[in-house]
Amino acid sequence: MVIKKYRVNNMTEALTRIRYELGKDAVIVSQRKIRKGGIFGLFTKKILEVTAAVENNKNDSSKDMQESIDAIKKLMSNKLGEEAVVSKVSTEVEKRSQDRIEIKEDMEEKVRSNRVIYDENLIERYNEKIVEEVQQMKSMINEMMNMNNIQKSGKGKVQLKLEKCDLNENLAKRIVDKVNKIEESKTEDEKVREVVEDMINVVPTKLDNVVVLVGPTGVGKTTTIAKLAGRLALLEKKKVGLITIDTYRIGAVEQLKTYADIMNIPFKVVLSIKDMELAIESMKDCDVILVDTTGRSSKNTMQISELRAFVDKVNTENIHLVISCTTKNKDIEVIVNGYKLLNYNSIIVTKLDETSTYGSILNILECADKPISFVTTGQNVPDDIKMMNPKELTNLILGEEVIC
Repeated sequence: MVIKKYRVNNMTEALTRIRYELGKDAVIVSQRKIRKGGIFGLFTKKILEVTAAVENNKNDSSKDMQESIDAIKKLMSNKLGEEAVVSKVSTEVEKRSQDRIEIKEDMEEKVRSNRVIYDENLIERYNEKIVEEVQQMKSMINEMMNMNNIQKSGKGKVQLKLEKCDLNENLAKRIVDKVNKIEESKTEDEKVREVVEDMINVVPTKLDNVVVLVGPTGVGKTTTIAKLAGRLALLEKKKVGLITIDTYRIGAVEQLKTYADIMNIPFKVVLSIKDMELAIESMKDCDVILVDTTGRSSKNTMQISELRAFVDKVNTENIHLVISCTTKNKDIEVIVNGYKLLNYNSIIVTKLDETSTYGSILNILECADKPISFVTTGQNVPDDIKMMNPKELTNLILGEEVIC
């Protein structure tokens, strides 16, 4: 604590000198009028003696901060874990805050007891300084914890960033390896973008003849096929036919029939292999026939085999695997490999509007080793379906853009 007396002509002069010499955090402790000079102080004009004090927090703060840093480093070196770090730093923060509160209250009491002029802004700035120091401590905690996580995992910043974007660990490692092999004078982010964009295969899909959508339950096949039907019939003015074999899910047939009635296009429900032949024959004058299939568990080989019998009867190579962007990484491989029996040749990724990270798109493409044809971005028919180029998909995957 620094305490200093000033002999001045008025309070304005006192405040100016106090703020200049002690700083904006200084507090007036007392003031009184005295006589100076003359014969025994007589016959002289009274002047003002002002006593001000300020906490010598520059050195104390540095000392406290250094002690906190040393404590954190010690905990890190002893590998006591993140909880111990947080506990220790929290104790330091609370102790420092309490000390400052006690000092402030003591100064306020002195001001009140001496009935002197009191600047409210000084205390407000004092509180702001405490908040600032606490925030600095929090930032330091986060930085130290991030360093601790990196040391524990043995992963670099690029890999951790990719995994945060929801790319699986193995794929993130492969991207990092490719990035490290690029010797060009580019920034690290530019190299990552280049590698990711190069891994995305987009093939413009020509929808003609018979188009089949396959995939697990709940990924949005029926809504997606309605969007494709609307796109072809309403925007491209093609003659479209709709067929569904999804008679297991309650309401699926009614939903698709409603869309067909609205768009005024033929619609057939198929219950057997023979019905499939008849349905295809009845729509032979259509430019495009869209086939909606039953959602099956990719782990059930028998169900997938039954579905394959229907798909083989259609005799088309235009088969799309529909999979949701919200699918867990561990399930992607199971679904993609399970449906390979149906010989799909492209991927439709749905429900981009229902997630905030899009790394699963690249996980799906790499696991399936097939190009992406469409993505869906909402429930609106036929608007929320589009083809995206590699650059647009890269922006999503790396978290630089979001849907909605």
